[in-house]
Amino acid sequence: MSTKDLQKAQEYAITGVLYAPVGFKLATIKELKEICNGCGSAGSWFRPPAKIYGTKILSCCNIHDFMYNNGRTIEDKEEADRVFHNNMNRLITRDKHKFYKPTWLQRRRALKYYMAVKHFGGEAFWAGKN
Repeated sequence: MSTKDLQKAQEYAITGVLYAPVGFKLATIKELKEICNGCGSAGSWFRPPAKIYGTKILSCCNIHDFMYNNGRTIEDKEEADRVFHNNMNRLITRDKHKFYKPTWLQRRRALKYYMAVKHFGGEAFWAGKN
């Protein structure tokens, strides 16, 4: 994960563009590099696109990774997944004024991403937890 992408995610979190826990906002880039790997599960052969019809959602993915890493309960996983969905929709709303943004298609794709992590993210969430 590039330093620039992680700095952008922190900037979005600090300025309120995206929601992130306080720990994400205060983490060093070095700490984030150890946790965040962008969109898709670490080590997975499948990496979903980091853009939804032009809107870059990489920051949402990195916040989600951070929340998965620090979560301990099923409620933490569910919150991380909801935050992921909410953050994608925030970026879609922010970008909707651009004439080439097919907002309803973006929201449908964001919902698919959310449903994927909700139903299939358990293995990534529980990996390495006792």
